[in-house]
Amino acid sequence: MTAELALTLAVFATPLAALLIGWARHHPNLRETVTLLTAIGLLACVILIARAVQAGAAPSLHLVQILPGMSVTFSAEPLGALFGLVAATLWIPTAVYAIGYMRGHHVPNQTRFFACFPLALASTMGIAFAGNLFTLFIFYELLTLSTYPLVAHAGSEAARRGARTYLFVLMGTSIGFLLPALIWTAMVAGTLDFRPGGILAGRLSPLHTALLYALFLFGVGKAALMPFHRWLPGAMVAPTPVSALLHAVAVVKAGVFTVLKVTHSIFGLDVLQTTGAGTPMAIVAGFTLVAASLIALTQDNLKARLAYSTVSQLSYIVLGAALASATGLLGGALHIVMHAFGKITLFFCAGAILISAHKSRVSELDGLGRRMPLTFAAFAIAAISVAGLPPGGGTWSKWLLAGATAEAHQPWLLAALLVSTLLNLAYLMPVVGRAFFKPLPANTPGHVHEAPLACLIPLCLTALATLALFFGAGPILDFLSPWAEAHEP
Repeated sequence: MTAELALTLAVFATPLAALLIGWARHHPNLRETVTLLTAIGLLACVILIARAVQAGAAPSLHLVQILPGMSVTFSAEPLGALFGLVAATLWIPTAVYAIGYMRGHHVPNQTRFFACFPLALASTMGIAFAGNLFTLFIFYELLTLSTYPLVAHAGSEAARRGARTYLFVLMGTSIGFLLPALIWTAMVAGTLDFRPGGILAGRLSPLHTALLYALFLFGVGKAALMPFHRWLPGAMVAPTPVSALLHAVAVVKAGVFTVLKVTHSIFGLDVLQTTGAGTPMAIVAGFTLVAASLIALTQDNLKARLAYSTVSQLSYIVLGAALASATGLLGGALHIVMHAFGKITLFFCAGAILISAHKSRVSELDGLGRRMPLTFAAFAIAAISVAGLPPGGGTWSKWLLAGATAEAHQPWLLAALLVSTLLNLAYLMPVVGRAFFKPLPANTPGHVHEAPLACLIPLCLTALATLALFFGAGPILDFLSPWAEAHEP
């Protein structure tokens, strides 16, 4: 199979699984076999694409020309290949976990649930391999629409309200800010193609460059910069596998991927450095990462606490982009990987606790580590990684981001990173402390134990992956370095 064919299958064949899943709606085992085989097939395609990119190739696919300078085109480069690889890899444990969760929790409408997953992953692949802003915008919107039914899946009033907020904020920011930014870019540059070094050099004043950059970063609502972050905690009414999809595999990572892509291949580092256009957005990111951490500290609901944690962690990546340096880009791109594995583990653990112990609040977790030692050990490992401490993979991405703030001579942003790291520990480690060091309440039912294997195995594997990434960050950086350093116009 050629890399071009793999690219075609990743984007356009994956949605066909939704039809097969619908066809197999009366046969749950067949339906879920289709889900797993599709996930495995997608990963095989993305691995082939990534290997071609690593060898120096640039697989591409031109679909249709809409207008001069505006076409639906796909192209693979290191950042997109890495994002696609993370999403495809984590879909497999998410699919296994979803099977265990949906059956263990007796969730209704499971066929609709599983049918939406390949649609969301296909949209994610379209974003990862978009060859220009026009293509990225199309699949960005498709991702919002394909995940909306997942957020509303429970059908309760709270679920419908959360889904409305999700749709309103994401569609509102993309239409109100991102679309005008695309039109403005097309008018001044004459193209929307992604190019190393950007397409805007010498075309805008410093003030207009800063305004356009702000339109892009606020327009990418999936990056959850304050004040456009409310959709993310509101979406926590969705089933836990959806939270994992939103926070680790697809939606939020599509947002910060877009921020990195626009920074590198539309503006270019030289333009942002010369005009100082990234500084205002670096301030917004620095505020968001501290403020969201403080809010997380006040949340007793475990999923809400993890949601605000995600808002904060995404701003680390936005900060890396706004600092407009190769080190910042590398740190932000690496944090996509590290946060994905850490945060998906934390949500898997939250779902396992809900299935087994029917507990959703941090204050209710006393002593549960005695009954669910593997789940809470995995939570502890992932929490260490998310906080950026060894031996978690998040150590290296936060180290690079700290280095980028030092290179930019922004000590207050470095201070914000350090304060946020301390807050990470303050809102995550009490979960572990309560579980292992508080006494188990006398009225705890005897049936409370580890979640079903379909839930337990994925969370253990992703927790171990966060440890492996501590020792395996080097090859990822080697893969990304040519992309981050290719910033000359």
